[in-house]
Amino acid sequence: MSGESNLKKLLSSLSPVLTEGEYVFCTFADAEYGDYSEFHPVAAIGEDEGLTLVIPKTMADQHDLSYESVYKKITLQVHSSLDAVGLTAAFAGKLADYQISANVCAGLYHDHLFVQSRDANRALEALSELTG
Repeated sequence: MSGESNLKKLLSSLSPVLTEGEYVFCTFADAEYGDYSEFHPVAAIGEDEGLTLVIPKTMADQHDLSYESVYKKITLQVHSSLDAVGLTAAFAGKLADYQISANVCAGLYHDHLFVQSRDANRALEALSELTG
């Protein structure tokens, strides 16, 4: 099933959901995808500096891992196409209006926004303005 690519339809059915728990970004030099699976990452990206994992804060604390900020995850429940144009720009612009930073990860079905924990409720408010 292919995702929606019409921006107007995407925005009218964003349905953002705040996920329970908090997340942190940790990096591991000389690691590769699959390493540290015991930390239950929700996202992974390989960079020249190492493997960055987005993991539950509780897991990072349990293993004394360092991190800079704490985030909440907001999932846009609309099934967006990876080829959709303008969705990221629309929600990034709206969050910028609220002075909220967002780190975005896209899966095959949904976009996931990581916003600082203190901004999560305001981010939901901002995103609700996009639905018309």
